[in-house]
Amino acid sequence: MPATPHIEKHFTATETVRDVVIGMSDGLTVPFALAAGLSAAVTSTSIVVTAGMAEVAAGAIAMGLGGYLAARTDRDHYFAEMSRERREIDTVRDLEISEVRDSLREFGLDGDPLEEVVRAITADKDRWTKFMMRFELGLEEPDPKRAYASALTIGGSYIVGGLVPLVPYMLFGTMAEALQVSIIATGIALMIFGAIKGHFTGMNKFRAALQTLVVGGLAAAAAFALARAFG
Repeated sequence: MPATPHIEKHFTATETVRDVVIGMSDGLTVPFALAAGLSAAVTSTSIVVTAGMAEVAAGAIAMGLGGYLAARTDRDHYFAEMSRERREIDTVRDLEISEVRDSLREFGLDGDPLEEVVRAITADKDRWTKFMMRFELGLEEPDPKRAYASALTIGGSYIVGGLVPLVPYMLFGTMAEALQVSIIATGIALMIFGAIKGHFTGMNKFRAALQTLVVGGLAAAAAFALARAFG
């Protein structure tokens, strides 16, 4: 026995991180681009705040609803596939047994040990179905609370991200000051968010921070240029 026990640590909140990434990245980018674009077309910071808050509210609802529907679709798909697998176990049993055997061969099983495991799995319909769902289709049963959690996480992250570029317009009376502070605050937030995203996804933190900053900056620059051209 080793002197120091081996303790494995695995990050298991990938779905939550994905939802935060979706909500926060759009929340930082879209309202920032809108505020920057309006800064080139209007002279009142209150107009930017009003339009920005309306966009944040609408965006959070739309993004949250999208996350809810996506999670519901995943769950509906899982149970539809489960019903199909159970029907196939009843109607084409020999074919399904052959598929179990083929799946286990990929793990190096053969001969008597293979047949013994096949018999153990196919002896129980529920166990057999779960095996086919996981190893044939690569599907895991979704959390029943996933749809609501996804909607709240994406929507909430969008709101948090969207407030960052708008707060300067609430605090400063002149458009020039508000825009400068908004650019700095949003740039810092984009880099911090990018670095955190890189940490959880295994990507180089500096590269992730720079990538997120560039994407957000390009979106805002495009909106600013279009507003100045057509405003």
